[in-house]
Formats: sequence, structure tokens, C-alpha cells
Amino acid sequence: MEVAILLFDDFETLDVYGPVEIFGLVTELYAARFYSLHGGLINNKAGLSILTEKLEMVPENLGIFLIPGGIGTRKEVDNQPLLDKIIQISTSSTFVLTVCTGSALLAKTGLLDGKNATSNKRALDWVMSNGPKVTWNKKARWVVDGKYYTSSGVSAGMDMVLGFLSDRHGIEMARQLAYKMEYHWMEDKDNDNFYSP
Repeated sequence: MEVAILLFDDFETLDVYGPVEIFGLVTELYAARFYSLHGGLINNKAGLSILTEKLEMVPENLGIFLIPGGIGTRKEVDNQPLLDKIIQISTSSTFVLTVCTGSALLAKTGLLDGKNATSNKRALDWVMSNGPKVTWNKKARWVVDGKYYTSSGVSAGMDMVLGFLSDRHGIEMARQLAYKMEYHWMEDKDNDNFYSP
């Protein structure tokens, strides 16, 4: 199953590479590819450059569409051509996963209206302003609502992807992958240690 990862300038590194590392441990099941609105090199604030394909090259009936966060989302929520592509790809994808403030991009499209979701706790007020009709769960580490998986900030994307694989292939597989990475998986999706009321 292909995992199409959306990139834009100033994306958050771990939002992307945490999930990529996990999916990369099961290449017999998943293959990650990088896309951006216009293709070409995309840069983040850490100076990392990634070569991407154009979003128009994403296959029909995609398996997984992953939208990361990062400071770049502040600009991209007003990028209507990008939002239009997010709507198109998300609608035809089997699953849509967002990490951190990537949920603001998805929320801005209206696709999360009436659904449960979460995001980075330190940016939640801003994220919520982009999706006033979304039921935001402030406490959750990640939230599942139908085909939509949304996670809290940065490292929470890894927890969510392990949760996604647990839902698809069983919890023992997810635990084995976490062990292989020497990663302490926060298995409880409903409680984020970084949430403070």
C-alpha cells in the first residue's frame, strides 16, 4: 500500500521521518513516497531538502495520505490550490493521517467538520480556529474517526502510526516494531502526557 506524504516548505522533520521510519520497517506492506504541490525540492527550517513529485502524480484510490505539521502550516492554510488537492486526494484515499498541525490543513478543507480530531497541544488554539466545526479532543494523543487519524505534536505521529498498524495488523506487530526501534510507544491514544488542563 502506498503512503503518499505531503511536503511543503518548513515542515516538521520528525512529523515526516518518524512515520517514514515505522512504515520503512514493513516495506512488504507499505511504500512511502514524497509529494508537494509543484514537485521538486522542498526545504524545512533545519536545512533538510527532499525531492518530491507533484501532487497531481498521486495515484487514484491511494492507500494512505499523510499530512505532517510544522511552522509552514501557518502559511499553507491560506494556499487554496494546495487545499483543493488535499480535498481531492483525501476524498479518494482509504486512510488519511495527520501529524501535529497537519490537522489544521485538513480541518481548513472542511473534511473534518463534525468529526473528532486532535493536534499539537501548544498550537491547539490556532488549529481550532481553522476548524471551528470539528470536535477537538484536547486530551488525546491521537484520535481515530473513520478513515481519519489525527495526532498530537511531533513524536505523537509515531505513536499514531503504531496505533494505525495495530488496528490493521494487531497490537503485537506494533509492539515488535516499537521494540525494534528501541522506542517507548505510548499505547494509550486517549491520554497525552503533554496535555495540561
